Amino acid sequence: MSEQLPSKLSRRNFIRKSVETVGVAAIGNEIVSYAQSAPTQSAPGLRIIAIEEAFSVPGVTPPLNKNTIPLRDDVFNDWTTRLADVADIRLADMDANGVAMQVLSLTLGVEIITDPVKAVAVAQQVNNYLAAAVAAHPNRFAGFAALPLQDPEASVTELRRCVLELGLKGVLHNNHVLGHYLDEPQFQPVWAELERLGVPLYLHPAMVPAEIIQEYNGQPVISGPTWGWTAATGAHGLRLIYGGVFDQFPGVSVIMGHMGELLPLQMSRLDSRYFIVPTNSRPANPPSYYLRNNIYVTTSGFYSPSTLQAAISAVGIDRVLFAIDYPYELSASAVQFLTTAPLAHSDLQMIAHSNAERILNL
Repeated sequence: MSEQLPSKLSRRNFIRKSVETVGVAAIGNEIVSYAQSAPTQSAPGLRIIAIEEAFSVPGVTPPLNKNTIPLRDDVFNDWTTRLADVADIRLADMDANGVAMQVLSLTLGVEIITDPVKAVAVAQQVNNYLAAAVAAHPNRFAGFAALPLQDPEASVTELRRCVLELGLKGVLHNNHVLGHYLDEPQFQPVWAELERLGVPLYLHPAMVPAEIIQEYNGQPVISGPTWGWTAATGAHGLRLIYGGVFDQFPGVSVIMGHMGELLPLQMSRLDSRYFIVPTNSRPANPPSYYLRNNIYVTTSGFYSPSTLQAAISAVGIDRVLFAIDYPYELSASAVQFLTTAPLAHSDLQMIAHSNAERILNL
């Protein structure tokens, strides 16, 4: 069908009305039927800030690849379109689902570049693009910077520029850097600068793994977001704990999505194993200490009230934040999960917005 916008509706409102009317994901002139949840409105008086919301920069960062994540064609096309949009489609989806603000982050790109000089240039280009998108809609968007961690010293300079000059709220890093992990000593200057600036690092799964382990061979579905990414990113979080990052930089904050990549749910097990490890092979405190003092968790990709309750019980209500994982998850489903969670309204307020406002200085 051709696009004929009613005179009293902006393009964004037209898209939003299409979403509300049909109850599926609307992309420009196309209706994507894989969506299962109709858009919803947030609970009265509940401001919603979602903090793990992806974007891409076409022509600068690599596109999605079906060889990396096995996807149906309609889902692949939908995600590709939504990732590249930081205006009409995204804002219409937010409006339709009662999301006040998204904190944007790069979905893929800088961490897989083998040339450090190129990585620095791409990171600067991405962060400038992100800052411009935020500046165009400052009440709707904030952003996490991408760092060229192939060059830690250049990353310190870029981090400082992003926070102090561009107004970005921290960093999102996609797990490894060409097989290197952030507990390694070369990254200590980056942690020192994060601590000095008082901004968090969001540790996020990487679409391109450092390696495919034997258990996943022949089963690409389980090596990705179904399970493998959680295992890999959770292991990285444990590397930060056992590598002494939080002992050396106690003021550092790390955010982990997908209910903390399940680490809070394993807290008792993690602590019990800590006490049998030789003292020269373990950090100053049990893992639960760092999960409750240095790590924040988000709800991205989880719609289970029992899992939410378990995470709150493990790390505390003040360390749980709302995220959708847009466009990889449906905003309607995530918002409905939040607004119907069996929590006191004051606790919902903390998860929905006040924790994010405090931690990210929004």
